[in-house]
Amino acid sequence: MSMTELESHRVGVVDVGSNSVRLVVFDGVARSPAYFFNEKVLCGLGQGLAESGVLSPMGRRRALAALRRFSTLLTHMGVKTVSTVATAAVREAADGPEFCAEVLHETTLALDVASGEKEAGLSAQGVLLGWPDADGLVCDIGGASMELARLHNGEVGAKATSPLGPLKLADYGGDLDSFIRRTIAETMDKINLPTGERLFLVGGSWRAIARLDMTRRKYPLHVLHEYRMSPEDMVETAAWAAAQAPEALSELTETSMARLQLVPLASRVMHGLIEVLAPSEIAISSYGIREGLLYEAMPDEMRRLDPLLEACRFLEKTNARFPGFGDALYAWLKDLFADVDQRLVLAACLLHDTTWRAHPDYRADMCFETVTRANMGGIDHAGRLFLAYAMRSRYSGSGDLGAMLALLSEAQAAQAKSLGLAMRLGAMISGAQAVMLGDTTLGLAEGKLTLSLQGDARALMGEVLEKRFHALAKALNVEPDLTIG
Repeated sequence: MSMTELESHRVGVVDVGSNSVRLVVFDGVARSPAYFFNEKVLCGLGQGLAESGVLSPMGRRRALAALRRFSTLLTHMGVKTVSTVATAAVREAADGPEFCAEVLHETTLALDVASGEKEAGLSAQGVLLGWPDADGLVCDIGGASMELARLHNGEVGAKATSPLGPLKLADYGGDLDSFIRRTIAETMDKINLPTGERLFLVGGSWRAIARLDMTRRKYPLHVLHEYRMSPEDMVETAAWAAAQAPEALSELTETSMARLQLVPLASRVMHGLIEVLAPSEIAISSYGIREGLLYEAMPDEMRRLDPLLEACRFLEKTNARFPGFGDALYAWLKDLFADVDQRLVLAACLLHDTTWRAHPDYRADMCFETVTRANMGGIDHAGRLFLAYAMRSRYSGSGDLGAMLALLSEAQAAQAKSLGLAMRLGAMISGAQAVMLGDTTLGLAEGKLTLSLQGDARALMGEVLEKRFHALAKALNVEPDLTIG
């Protein structure tokens, strides 16, 4: 199947975990995933597994009901390519094969029961969807197991699994903290994983702790993917969370009570992880095993694409008035921002016209909200805010963004604002049409911002153009030099 066919071919993923059962439908196989449908049911299949050796009877009934629903939805959505994965609970339960046979009989979904190593590898591939050249350790915690995998230069290395899922730990009768530390150390030794690396966290329990950390610290950007924490901050928040009742935690977050009930045990695992792994930094990944299955379906050519730029190109293609103008705008203004990450400059140019349908009074706020909340990989929170502020400045320089801008330095904020004004000038001159930039030249040298209008572009001169050119020069703190040839 060609890349074009893959991108237009809807793909379903059914993930039967120890705690949750989920259906995700991706709108094609793309470097930046588009979520067409996403539904999760917290079934608790692995509840009591360590003691009973079988799947939770209630969890089994709930999971089967959810899978019947998912199978019906997939049929009516016309999704013909469906990947499935079942993890630790189904893998370890004595009645796991019987459950798989029952699912197949009632839904036609053939569950692929992943080994612990396969599960670790899929989670690591999910991380690569958001961080193409990631280096570090991936830690995916589920209900009944915890997986570790090494990433180096964008490749998945050593992998291992351990019985450190909160549902399983709930049935442990001995010294739990000693067991956790010993198990982590043994797992590390088994696959010779190094310490002191960046730690990528995958899984609902880790995300729940990170969301609580955001709340405690009044973090201004409510995007979990790429949320960074120091090991010290994580230890502090995990210890605090472990000491709280789930009912108290539920008042601070929208995380479900079923998930919050696992947070105290997950917090103790996190304390042991940091003690043994000594990570240099912690990053939260919203991508995991389901995205790993999508990544597995991608040809190498697609994997090598930049997830940020692919997301921006998709938004331009589907929302801009004149798709393709972003590249021309980037070529026109990029020399003004040679000291800025060029990926961000190009991304901003691709996005600059994607909210044009919004009411003019709300366009600036809408584009800011769109960028800060968009599903984009390959970008950290500071980069996301840089893009959002540049987009907002493209439409308006007014308004108080409060704590949001605290994620940027003064220099970064000034660069983002100048980029927004440069995009505004380019769009105004050309009417957002690439051909209209052909006879214009924008440059910055020796303390002067120069704009030259040649040939047919001479007719584009006007009061508004001159006003916006002077505004850009002022933002760059240079003299304006406008010439008509």
